[in-house]
Amino acid sequence: MAESITAIVTALGFPSVEAFIAVLLLGGAIIGAIVVIATIRPLLDLFPYAYPNARVRARVGRLFSEKQLSEILESDNLDEVQNYLRGFPEYAQYVDKYPLEKALDTQLADTYDLVARIAPGDIKGVFRALLKKWDIRNIKSVITAKEVGLNSEKTMELLIPFGDLKNDLGQLSEVNSVTDIITALEGTDYAKILEDALPAYQNTQMVLPLEAALDKYYLENLLRASANPADDNGSLVHTYVGSQVDITNLKIILRAKVDGLKYDDISPYMISNGYQIRDWKLKDLMEAEDVSAVVSAMEGTDYAPILSEALNGYNKTGSAASFEKDLDIYLTKMARNFAVKKPFGAGPMIGFLNRKENEIRNLKVIARGKREVNFPAARIKEMLV
Repeated sequence: MAESITAIVTALGFPSVEAFIAVLLLGGAIIGAIVVIATIRPLLDLFPYAYPNARVRARVGRLFSEKQLSEILESDNLDEVQNYLRGFPEYAQYVDKYPLEKALDTQLADTYDLVARIAPGDIKGVFRALLKKWDIRNIKSVITAKEVGLNSEKTMELLIPFGDLKNDLGQLSEVNSVTDIITALEGTDYAKILEDALPAYQNTQMVLPLEAALDKYYLENLLRASANPADDNGSLVHTYVGSQVDITNLKIILRAKVDGLKYDDISPYMISNGYQIRDWKLKDLMEAEDVSAVVSAMEGTDYAPILSEALNGYNKTGSAASFEKDLDIYLTKMARNFAVKKPFGAGPMIGFLNRKENEIRNLKVIARGKREVNFPAARIKEMLV
């Protein structure tokens, strides 16, 4: 028997039985290593998200429930809203320091800053790019303040102490004109953006071209940061950013069509390389005759049923608000779906930031409503997302 085995092994080209066994063991080890790597590789991919998602889930648990939001909505006045928020540590420190709307925006900025700091390396760039939101917000606030003649002290009250420009806010608050703002921002991307939009501002005497140029830069920068995703998490972030671009373009186009504007009026504000709405589709939308034609042109996209349903509201009111609210709800549902479908990756961070945005937006809507005496709570509720 032993001789037969030796003969077979020799016939296979092995010098001895021992050599054959050694090759079998080596092959088994290689196969075992492959199996182990294939098994643990997904776990290694998920490991960088374990700590960030634990931090995020803890904060998700502190978001206001519908019951709590209803309690705030039932407040009799702005003071009661502020007192309610003082019962929550993440809001109390800001409500005691700033006027209410600035307190809310500062708390939101702090949340963005936290997520950007704890985001894993492969998607950190996108979350860092999101922080430019506060630079844009502050520059726009300075522009508006100077347009209405506010002094440096009043201007500083409008600014949020976050973003790359947070150490320059004092200098920015002291400028007197748009050209002074450009000078103060020398050396940043924002100076060139405002300089390019300056002729349109001077011709129209409206700040819209300046604000639109800043908004466009912000979203284009986000698109660049999320381009060429390395894995499923990167693709998830890119999809979300691209959908934000789609929705921003749709809102601009719909508002423009409500106002009867044409292609040449709209095109400077468009952002290329969205998720579902490519450049050729953007051209069709800008050339559409009216709002109904825009809705029809969206056939075949995920936005078509949303816009079709909102068209009834538009026909009754003549306002684009119904489209805008339904598009915002769509983005919120997308973010929540990502949190469910990718619970161990980037999903929870995307879902949390979207929900936090909506919470702050709703609180600001309530605060504005409570500033007006006897403003109906039912009317405020209709404006909540």
